This record gives sequence, C-alpha cells and structure tokens, in this order.
Amino acid sequence: MLKENRVQVHEPTLHPNQDELIVNNIRFKTFDLGGHETARRLWQDYFATVDGIVFLVDAFDRDRFPEAKEELDQLLNQEELASVPVLVLGNKIDMTSAASEDELRGSLGLFETYGKVDKLDEAYNMRPIEVYMCSVVKKMGYADGFRWLAKFL
Repeated sequence: MLKENRVQVHEPTLHPNQDELIVNNIRFKTFDLGGHETARRLWQDYFATVDGIVFLVDAFDRDRFPEAKEELDQLLNQEELASVPVLVLGNKIDMTSAASEDELRGSLGLFETYGKVDKLDEAYNMRPIEVYMCSVVKKMGYADGFRWLAKFL
C-alpha cells in the first residue's frame, strides 16, 4: 500500500478502510475498497462521496484482464460517476513479462483517453480517464498518475 510516498506491506483488502495518502505534497483521502468479488459489491455504497477513482490493475496477471475490463466498464457506465475522473494504474511493471501500456489499454478497451497533458482544456469534451504504468514496490510511475488525477479534483 502507498502511504506518505512509502510502500508498506499490505495484505489484500478484506474490509473497506479509509486513509490519507500524500504523493508529491498532494493530500488524498482514500478509500481502499478491495478488488475481490465480495468487496466489489460494496463499491456502489461509496459512489456519492467519490471525487476521483484509482483503478489498479495487475499488469503481470493477464488472466484477470477480462475481469478487470468488465469491472472497469461497469464503473464507467455508472450514471453517478459520469463526471468522475478515473486513473487506471497498471502495476507490477517491474516484472519482466508484465503487459506494456499499449497491451493493457487494448485489453481494457481504453483506446482513447484524455491524454497526459500538463494543462486542462475546458473545451476538451472527453471524460477524464488515463492510463499510467507503475511499480508500487519500486516506487515508479504512480506519482505521475496521481499528479494527473489531482488536476481534476
């Protein structure tokens, strides 16, 4: 788990928990809801209070890409979340056979995304969604993703 720019050993989430995450001096109030099937049933309970979504995908576990796509599609089709920015983090890029960003985008059906832009364009009529590749363990990539997400909050 990320906390204060440090990686901490984290067991799979059994119950939702709330924490504060600081990445590059940006403070995020986070809800770790877990990704296992039982935990996903609770996601909807948090929709009303969400300002942004971080959807973490194991880029090393290709067998679960279809499941990740299905869950992401369900989130993206929720009316309550229509204007909520979504950061997709492809994790475990430190593993030699992890998926590339292009492969992950293709597997998730994310062919057109907002773009990794420095400035927001109010005229750009697209839902804020972007893919960043990272290694939480090696402390790579996730800070760029969180900086991107912070622009929309």
